[in-house]
Amino acid sequence: MSLTVDLSGRVALVTGGARGIGRGITEVLVEAGALVVTCARSEAEPVAETTHEQCDVRDPDAVAALVDRVVARHGRLDVLVNNAGGAPYALAADASPRFHDKVLGLNLHAPLLVAQAANAVMQRQGSGGSIVNISSVSALRPSPGTAAYGAAKAGVDSLTRSLAVEWAPKVRINSVDVGLCRTEQTDDHYGGDARVAAIERTIPLGRMAAPAEVGRVVAFLASDLASYVSGAQVACHGGGEPPVFLHVE
Repeated sequence: MSLTVDLSGRVALVTGGARGIGRGITEVLVEAGALVVTCARSEAEPVAETTHEQCDVRDPDAVAALVDRVVARHGRLDVLVNNAGGAPYALAADASPRFHDKVLGLNLHAPLLVAQAANAVMQRQGSGGSIVNISSVSALRPSPGTAAYGAAKAGVDSLTRSLAVEWAPKVRINSVDVGLCRTEQTDDHYGGDARVAAIERTIPLGRMAAPAEVGRVVAFLASDLASYVSGAQVACHGGGEPPVFLHVE
């Protein structure tokens, strides 16, 4: 018996889906047969076989209008991937309240806004729907320099568990705690190839993830193969981060 992730005929919305990890997720969903719409605050070249919409996912009116456009064009919404997020480095003692508001707004409030709009559609559909929230290992361990981001991602994991209860049985909701991942910005972010290689040696699997590897986890959770998986927090981090004391000489 062969098992295949088949999303044929499903309509998926991927926030932040044209670049980075989001692009990898989008490409895998397309490969699995889904019709994918991506969105971001700025214009972007659409991933092959997708359409792209401009939307600030922190704006409730913009989010409602986006979901309305998707449903008007395609007749349904089966999968939401809340991927948009991120935060620049800033020590918590030095960051302004406005900075923290922006980080929490993008990484916690926005996923809830988009999930609410998607859920309203999915509850009316006979087949319901699936929501996958992209979280981070920053939710699981200290996140110095991105403290508000780590707190927001911990909130996303908690939110996932609560909404999985509130919105069942029509809508399944899961989160993916993503570790270090190679994207087009990796070398610039971590300081070049030598620095990236040194960081990769700390990961049990010996390398950062490829965006498509995150995408395959998302595709599984969105598919019927995961029909009894809801409220789960799935780690996609290559074995995590071994305790520092193991490397002390």
